[in-house]
Amino acid sequence: MNLIMVMFTITSALSVILALVAFWLPLMNPDYEKLSPYECGFDPLGSARLPFSLRFFLIAILFLLFDLEIALLLPLPWGDQLSSPLLTFFWASAVLILLTLGLIYEWTQGGLEWAE
Repeated sequence: MNLIMVMFTITSALSVILALVAFWLPLMNPDYEKLSPYECGFDPLGSARLPFSLRFFLIAILFLLFDLEIALLLPLPWGDQLSSPLLTFFWASAVLILLTLGLIYEWTQGGLEWAE
């Protein structure tokens, strides 16, 4: 019981110290960039009706799509412990092939070009 109280005390003290440092540290050097809100590179104080490039959102969606493959393939190293590891690797290969075909399609259509 004594060990549990010591661990609880150390954990609580460390949490309080880290919380105080986290609140104190950012206030040391406030400047204009840290104090202003920032939304996707647009001026937050200007008009909300300004035109923006749809290509920016296309690139962002493509990045999210191709970045999602990491989340899908993350459990793959543990797939060899399943009862049918070949089926797991088949589906992982199918996902990679589908994403590769999508990347090739976007590349040939010019969807990855930022400036024309």
